[in-house]
Amino acid sequence: MATNHLVLTGTIKRSRSFKSPAGIAHSVIMLEHKSQCYEADMLRNVYCQMQVIFSGERFESVSEQLKTGVDIEVQGFIALQQGRNGQNRLVLHAENVELKT
Repeated sequence: MATNHLVLTGTIKRSRSFKSPAGIAHSVIMLEHKSQCYEADMLRNVYCQMQVIFSGERFESVSEQLKTGVDIEVQGFIALQQGRNGQNRLVLHAENVELKT
């Protein structure tokens, strides 16, 4: 079996919450990550933005706290999502979240 697990920390840049037609609660955020990492023995600045999806009852208690400017750590799995424009992107589906602020 293959492994698909990602841990990412960052600051929420955008957020929205909604319920699916089936009544499942979803929160979708854009997470901005900035850090420094070593690569080939050289320190480099790392920056990325990734969409994170929180689905189901387990996240309803924190959905009100997932607002712009909040620092979080998210654990979950990544999956390919195709947008309405046909562009593919990787999306992080949250399995656990920890508020850092």
